[in-house]
Amino acid sequence: MKTTVLALASILSAGTEIAAQDVGLNELTIAAPHHDQEMQMAVMFPAVGQHQTVFAENAIFYGTSVFKDAEPIQGQYPVVLLSHGWGGNYARMAWLSAGLASKGAIVVAVNHPSSTTFDLDFDTAFNHWTRAEDMSAALDYVLQDPIFAPIIDGTRIYATGLSYGGWTALSLAGVQGNRDGFFDYCKAAGAGSQFCAELTAEGVDITAIDQDRYEASYRDPRISGVAAIDPGLTWDLAPQDVQDVTVPLLLIGLGEGAYRLNATDTSAMGSNFEALVPQASVKTIAPATHFTALGLCKPAGEALLIEEQDDPVCTDPVGTDRTQVLNTIIDALADHFELN
Repeated sequence: MKTTVLALASILSAGTEIAAQDVGLNELTIAAPHHDQEMQMAVMFPAVGQHQTVFAENAIFYGTSVFKDAEPIQGQYPVVLLSHGWGGNYARMAWLSAGLASKGAIVVAVNHPSSTTFDLDFDTAFNHWTRAEDMSAALDYVLQDPIFAPIIDGTRIYATGLSYGGWTALSLAGVQGNRDGFFDYCKAAGAGSQFCAELTAEGVDITAIDQDRYEASYRDPRISGVAAIDPGLTWDLAPQDVQDVTVPLLLIGLGEGAYRLNATDTSAMGSNFEALVPQASVKTIAPATHFTALGLCKPAGEALLIEEQDDPVCTDPVGTDRTQVLNTIIDALADHFELN
């Protein structure tokens, strides 16, 4: 079922942050033996705290209010695994972690080694399977952690992510990749795809990636639902690539027409991945762009990025209300995961 959400222009509230009341944050480092190194992890959860702080704020983006190292509120909560995009990090997705935690979820996010902001290795970043392994390892950790294990409802474990992270979430549901299919997409797209152009500029040879590992299944049987936000790598997939998917899926697309990022377009105008999973719920949010989901920009953010000749991640189509778009994503995931 498809729905389109019109993000109507409205006046921002007096607070300039996305509110996240009674949300705790624990940051820690865990083992990631499949990378032969450690991995940074953040857990947000319903909490009672005394020392509120603003997390993930910088010159471009507003931060999110959290209680660091707070005590969890006792109860039984679902877990949501959250995967960031290519070159991203869990702090940039803090608005979503906090939004879901405020609705009663324990949200577990990691900085994926080799494909995160301060550890982007083009030689290994495209080994997408390691990201699914990252999330499974993070889940293993919290299920054994003395603080979180007693308050986790093990029958309600979900996964979500944006862009490359959306693919990671789909991988955990059992979707399998097509290495040559994505190579063909990049070959056809050329400079028309910023992502493919970046891979070419860095000398990444997609056909040199281990095909067996690229196309294997990384389904985690503990996952009971997935929501993918503008997921990548869905091009040229076939029915056999989704045959292991049995959990409820939600696909969220950002933008329409010229504002829809082709590389992450799952509609018939893009990869047509939606046709392979007719059981999935599909929601399109417009006006918006792929980058609208990176968080709420400060008034000077767009100008700073233009001055620095950086990616225009704060530039939205006319009429976009970023606050409403972000809240719509939070609400859609909360409904899909039955947090409300």
